[in-house]
Order: sequence, then C-alpha cells, then structure tokens
Amino acid sequence: MDKIIIKNLIARGIIGINDWEREKEQEIRINLVVYTDTKQVGLSDDLTLSVNYRTLAKKVQHHAETAARLTVEALAEDIAKLCLEEKGVEKVKVTVEKPGAVRFAVSVGVKIKRSKDDYKE
Repeated sequence: MDKIIIKNLIARGIIGINDWEREKEQEIRINLVVYTDTKQVGLSDDLTLSVNYRTLAKKVQHHAETAARLTVEALAEDIAKLCLEEKGVEKVKVTVEKPGAVRFAVSVGVKIKRSKDDYKE
C-alpha cells in the first residue's frame, strides 16, 4: 500500500492534566503516515483521485488546536479517526508529541496505528 507522509505538523493548543497546561497553549507536533492507493493519481495527475494532504493537514491542525484534550493518547485517537474519514484512506499511523514536556527529553508522545476496522461498531 502507498503512503502519504505529513511530517512535523505543528499546532498550538491546550493539552495536559496540570493546571498550567489547561490555561496555556503548548506546541503539539504531529506526524502522519496515511495509507492509500496513489496509483491512479500517479498515472493521471488528477488530484481528485488522491487524498488531498493539504486539506487533511488543515483539519488535523485545527482539531489539535481546539480539542483541549487531557492526553496525547486521546488526541492521537481523534486524529486517527479524522484521517480515516477521508475518502481512500485505509489505515494511518499517527504520532503526537509534546516537545519539552519532560525535563531532559526533547519530547514525549505516542504513536498509534489504526485502520477502518478498528472503528467498526
């Protein structure tokens, strides 16, 4: 399966459990690997046959900036669901990080991999 990669998308939003984290926006770094078939768009050069990564990035960034989640785990799940709602997306890997959240670490975060099957009722 082909992949569309969105690397180091930056959002500023409320995330965390501490009082100061609920009041002050923090940097949130997001990486996506979106699994889809790019063959038809590659052969035709017709964008309507592909996942529009610009639109997807804007949706993900907006959600991260407005969701005000307590955990990076919850935000990662939200983002995975958003990605899987896009036409043609079969599976996604989502990494959500909070730079500088832990002393002596560049960042902390989670990485999840989800498919449409994970959200079937």
